[in-house]
Amino acid sequence: MAESHPQVRAYVKNHGLGFKAPYRYGSETRKYMPDFIVWVDDGHGPDDLLNLVVEIKGYRGQDAVEKKLTVDTYWVLGVNQLGTYGRWAFAEFTEVYQIDSEFNRMIGDLTPSEYHK
Repeated sequence: MAESHPQVRAYVKNHGLGFKAPYRYGSETRKYMPDFIVWVDDGHGPDDLLNLVVEIKGYRGQDAVEKKLTVDTYWVLGVNQLGTYGRWAFAEFTEVYQIDSEFNRMIGDLTPSEYHK
């Protein structure tokens, strides 16, 4: 997926990085650790790459729904408004056989059309 896409500059599995986003599940505060962080050249130049938080999820219980909602709706919006940590987006992939096509479509949606010429 990421290693063969021409707009992906780098990616890392988040296992040992310690990157976590807080979220609430019921009355409990938890920390969400997504699977990957991908640097995407989405047409803003090499000094302004998009930090794409990627989650690959087979089974989506209520906990996974809350994680996605929190990160996608609140965390990404907040960190982007802060502006000191670059630009961020979130993607969750749930269908293993469609990850490549969904990833390619999503990157295309993030990138200005003139970049594809």
